Amino acid sequence: MESSGARRKTAWGRLLPACLIALAPLGGLAGRSAQASPAAGPPLTIHYLERRVERPVPLNNEDPIPDDEGARGAELGLKDSNATGRFIGLAFTLDTKVVEPGDDIGAAFRDMPDRRFVVLNAPAADVLAVADLPESRESVLLNIGAPDTRLRDAECRKNLLHVLPSRAMLADALVQFLAFKRWSRILLVVGPAPGDALYAEALKRSARKFGARIVAETRYDPKGGDVRDTALREFALPTRGPEHDVVAVADEAGEFGTSLNYNTASPRPLVGTQGLTAAAWGRPVEAWAAVQLQGRFRKLAGRTMRPVDWAGWMAVHAVGEAAVKARSTVPDTVRTILTAPTFEVGGFKGRPLSFRAWDGQLRQPIFLLWPGAVTATAPIEGFLHHRTELDTLGLDEPESACRAFSGRSG
Repeated sequence: MESSGARRKTAWGRLLPACLIALAPLGGLAGRSAQASPAAGPPLTIHYLERRVERPVPLNNEDPIPDDEGARGAELGLKDSNATGRFIGLAFTLDTKVVEPGDDIGAAFRDMPDRRFVVLNAPAADVLAVADLPESRESVLLNIGAPDTRLRDAECRKNLLHVLPSRAMLADALVQFLAFKRWSRILLVVGPAPGDALYAEALKRSARKFGARIVAETRYDPKGGDVRDTALREFALPTRGPEHDVVAVADEAGEFGTSLNYNTASPRPLVGTQGLTAAAWGRPVEAWAAVQLQGRFRKLAGRTMRPVDWAGWMAVHAVGEAAVKARSTVPDTVRTILTAPTFEVGGFKGRPLSFRAWDGQLRQPIFLLWPGAVTATAPIEGFLHHRTELDTLGLDEPESACRAFSGRSG
């Protein structure tokens, strides 16, 4: 039976969006009558630099990875930042550059003027190549495309902040949920791609961290074939093993993971890169006024917001928020605010977000999603930390080998 407290909470959850919608016309009138403040300085330029990569052929042709993933999020971040900044005389511009496969991303970076704030949507190797350029020493690079944990560990860089969650954060969120449910025995199926191996390693680390157990690990390679017609029999062998509570799949390219649903040898839930997934953002996210962000993005891009889109929006929004707090577009002033241990910014995730002082990773809740709903939000209740429960996700300070940020704390 639902408690009265739960009913009140549900009622307020329904009432708040209605109130916001009802007040929207008043906000519009206020916006038309209010005058923007005189310019407090020249516009602050934010750069968006992307490496075009070969997209995997989707298992479902109706759900391809969009070519503009990330870029449209940054574009929305610019619109939101200008909407806020204009009332105190601040303005922002976004310069977008896409580097084709095989071209020199370092040369593209050097060609950019005023490269103090750069949103990077690129694989880990390109991120490090840009971060190590002498010309980027005074830049703030915001990584939205590389989830590699090593960039937050031994291969961190002082000029590099991470908006996209690491694989370690995603795996920790998922295994926290499994531990909470007491589904601690995991059968792991790993695909052939390098990212699959990295995701599997993150799951193993999380299992050790939270007391779960990998009871068996199998490798599966579809060899470029379409498994949809053979899935009924194809997965009986790779999903057979010791008694287990869930089947975890590591298939970042989406070559076969979706077809594991209902085709495992034993009737067990599917989790990992398909099934119940951990992500920074997703279609079902609507709480904490996220439905407003989803609607604005859909209107702009004509599609749903994906995790890298959210990271692109968040990166530009964070720079804009730092400028608003500083009431300035002077790059050195904005950088000081953005990289301060006390800096916090909203991200439609129910709590303030901040960058970790020891590795530059943005602290943030992680959603546990399946296509129809948000099942849970990590950190999961009961997983405690002396600083903030958000630091139970990913590399905590004692776990990280990052020394580029030494001397900072928080």
